Amino acid sequence: MLHKLSFVTLLFLVMVAAWSVGNVSVNSDEITFPELIKTSTQCYTTASENKNQLIVFTPSQSVAERLTESLCVDSVVTKQYGSVKGYWGDSTTESFDFVGKGIADLVLAKNNIMNAFNAELTYNYQAVVGFSDYTAYFISSKEKPRLTKQYFLDKRIGLLDYPTSRSGHILPKKVFKDLNINQGNLDITYASSHSELRDLLANGQVDIIASFWKESDAERFSKNYITPLSNKISGSRWYLKMQQNNTDLLCAVQRHILDMSKEQTLSYYKEAQSYWDCTSEHVTAKDESIKNG
Repeated sequence: MLHKLSFVTLLFLVMVAAWSVGNVSVNSDEITFPELIKTSTQCYTTASENKNQLIVFTPSQSVAERLTESLCVDSVVTKQYGSVKGYWGDSTTESFDFVGKGIADLVLAKNNIMNAFNAELTYNYQAVVGFSDYTAYFISSKEKPRLTKQYFLDKRIGLLDYPTSRSGHILPKKVFKDLNINQGNLDITYASSHSELRDLLANGQVDIIASFWKESDAERFSKNYITPLSNKISGSRWYLKMQQNNTDLLCAVQRHILDMSKEQTLSYYKEAQSYWDCTSEHVTAKDESIKNG
């Protein structure tokens, strides 16, 4: 019995000694874990002692990073905020969180998401800059798609795995419903982005996709092989949370977004529309018919 007790005591002392040596040799302050998935960026204004933070959300990482850095050096932003933090993410859940909970001060979103949460009334989000309406299409690489039940039943179809996307998800599924097609009988492949949808079609992995048409698509596909799904769809818009009548910030944000849009390669994003007249002493909204499509 005494022998067993001594053995247990010795084993315990060895474990304590090993822990002590390890604790001394490793500085816990130096232990860092790499960030596996980066979803935000942050910068500080010259008024870094100011604890107020301007929060931006957009589906695009490049847009979030570009706009965050641009706003950080703006004189109006510096007077009101100590930092700017830009988030990005293309999932429905993320959009719902930032819009539905009013987390974002500035957000790029589609008006159907804003309407779903009544966000314009609840948080007084105001449309600042918007993009042109567009048309959704079924796009094929070898023939013009036909809107018939029989046509879709033997096709491999590419859709967007983003339930709030009208061109890549909502509208094609509405077509299937109107044609009385059981979606369980369709061969559907879901993609995470419109670019991935185009790659699937170009690589012959699907026969048809649902998306919008852009100028560069003519390099990979024939414009003769597209079929419209619906009338024009309202484009995305930048919304600013205006719980105060902060027109200085509104005009600064509008200016930066318009400047950033001019740098885009696609003409669609270059043709951004401003919704506010900031040229006079009193900032006023432009024609409401423009904002409401």
